[in-house]
Amino acid sequence: MKKLNIIQYLAVAALLYSTTACNKDFLEKKPLTEYQESEVWQDKGLVQAFVNDLYVQMRPGFNEVMLSSMTDESRFIHDYNTSRVVQGNISPDDIGALNDFSRWDGHYKEIRNCNMFFEKIDKVPVDDATRNTMKGEVHFMRAWYYQMLVRYYGGVPLITKTYNVKGDEQEILNTKRATFEACVKFIADECDSAAKLLPLTYEAVKDKGRVTKGAAMSLKSRMLLFAASDLFNKQVKSPLMGYTTGDQMVRFRLAKDAAKAVMDLGIYELYHPTDSAAENYSRIFLDKDHKELIFVKQYDKALLGTSHDLYNGPNGYHNWGGNVPLENFVSGYQMRDGSAFSWVNAAQAQAPYVGRDPRFYATILYDGAKWKPRPKDGAEVDPAGVIQTGKYEPKNGGVDSVWGLDTRNSTIENWNGTFSGYYMRKFMDKNLDAQFFRGDQNWIFIRYAEVLLNYAEASIWLGEEADALPVLNSVRTRAGMPATAATGDALKDVLKYERRYELAFEEHRFFDARRWVTDAMTAFNGSAKGIEVLGSMIANHPFVYRPVSIQDRTFREKDYLLPIPAAEIRKNSNLEQQVPYK
Repeated sequence: MKKLNIIQYLAVAALLYSTTACNKDFLEKKPLTEYQESEVWQDKGLVQAFVNDLYVQMRPGFNEVMLSSMTDESRFIHDYNTSRVVQGNISPDDIGALNDFSRWDGHYKEIRNCNMFFEKIDKVPVDDATRNTMKGEVHFMRAWYYQMLVRYYGGVPLITKTYNVKGDEQEILNTKRATFEACVKFIADECDSAAKLLPLTYEAVKDKGRVTKGAAMSLKSRMLLFAASDLFNKQVKSPLMGYTTGDQMVRFRLAKDAAKAVMDLGIYELYHPTDSAAENYSRIFLDKDHKELIFVKQYDKALLGTSHDLYNGPNGYHNWGGNVPLENFVSGYQMRDGSAFSWVNAAQAQAPYVGRDPRFYATILYDGAKWKPRPKDGAEVDPAGVIQTGKYEPKNGGVDSVWGLDTRNSTIENWNGTFSGYYMRKFMDKNLDAQFFRGDQNWIFIRYAEVLLNYAEASIWLGEEADALPVLNSVRTRAGMPATAATGDALKDVLKYERRYELAFEEHRFFDARRWVTDAMTAFNGSAKGIEVLGSMIANHPFVYRPVSIQDRTFREKDYLLPIPAAEIRKNSNLEQQVPYK
């Protein structure tokens, strides 16, 4: 009797996934590697662990390499094949660091497990309420894993059953890609099926990380807005890569309606616990279980926790540098009054970090930013805990210039320093000593601000600006920025600004710039820039800030969607390659 390929993960799922429903009796059973498939589907605890594992296999953003470093948001200083992506060198045989994000094999493995669940669940001895909730979760998961594939590849094979490798070889080898339209419809339908079966909320603390009706509806909103965008509706070369018939405005209408349905639930709201806009924004990602959160990955410090702070903190704190923000991104932050920042403006160039959008201060660590106490070896040099990414003239007539503690010439660590002159602040817990301890911040897969921006975008592109403005401004004013009264193309620009800076580093920019078409071609080509800081340790002596190129980047027309992996096409010649890669 064959064993399930998922069994190897069940123990990890039961221990690591904080919302597991397993009980003491389940934990005392024989080793999971000894279970046969027939036994799994006769045991409620094992089936619950099987469902839990679908959550465990979701890739959160708190990994060493962040998707932001394949965009104009950041650069990963250790490379790990990210340069292949940003310099336009991906191919069907090698998509570089994106392989760990697009996960063709991994996502189809989880889709297979979803299909297996639906084939077995009706015979499992559980009550109807439990069965239906599980079904709702797995409909969501199947939608999730398919939307991940579609957002990277366009149309992909739609597989809704498990295959017996010995009996179904020919059917497997004959599987073709479904059209982009069919994939979008399938994902939307799965979200609808999930929403019908899932609760609005969970009362038990142990279930707080599970998907809800609102999560399913929000995922549908995300997918329909993605599908309505220009990339998939204008000059489409293949039905596998977008719509070749139909009305784009009809699709925006569906996207708007899907977002409005989430808003009409009346259970979510923007989080603003304090009077400080920057503090409010920071606490979205640090506080637990507030009403802006729709679907999150929970972490527990006692069970490994997240290493985001270690991966991305300054080297002057014995952290690893990691995904350092680019000047391309930093320059785009507006001034507090809503006007644009410009290096041409002499006053702004002399004090570039004064008077910016409050989200800047909650997202970016820059030279001179007050951060947190240094470890002992750093505190002797910097007792105030101020970020140092510059080269400074010495005090008291000294001869040699002094490099900041957070540079690549640091006296603390000189190998993990930033190339850009910045470090990430967003998501980070300033009360955590990341050199020795892990954090417990949520990774937010979906939050209410995204849904509001989905609604506003669909409304604007439909020409229904009166609907968009109050919703867009609710996000903007929560951030401490002035409300906009823009119209036409200017309003579209405000919407794009809000998505770029409200959702920064949350894995949206990679897809947003592409689906808007011209934004990717403009933003992802040319130099990735950093900032050079030349200053003085003498009081009141002006610093000099100068943008510098740190990496050449290229974005090609063929890079809007990833190529189908060559290894998959070698296994199945019926898998049609993307038009630009043929």
